[in-house]
Amino acid sequence: MANAMAGAARAMGAMNNSMNLPAMQRVMMEFEKQSEMMDMKEEMMEDTMDDMFEMDEDEDLETDEVINKVLDEIGIDLGSQLASAPQDAAPVEEKPQKQAAMLADGGIDADLQARLNNLKNN
Repeated sequence: MANAMAGAARAMGAMNNSMNLPAMQRVMMEFEKQSEMMDMKEEMMEDTMDDMFEMDEDEDLETDEVINKVLDEIGIDLGSQLASAPQDAAPVEEKPQKQAAMLADGGIDADLQARLNNLKNN
């Protein structure tokens, strides 16, 4: 056990002699200083970004207020007009006779080909 302790003490002594403690302390202090500067810059950037996004929301509110004011001045009330708008879309009437004729003659592709041939002939 004593031999192991003596070996460990010699190894630690050799490490102390090979390491330059003042230089290592300078490097560690410089690292700490740079890390603190980076943290401050990051915080400033986050604050700036937060301020920019808050301004966008404020501008949106101002824009909506101006639009509503203009619409009120010209007498348009969107709320009442949208409330009276129909809720269901009206069905589109298709021409069943023309569709039936196209399907009987060979389908839509045949109709398109006939129209293309007609254009080429003219």
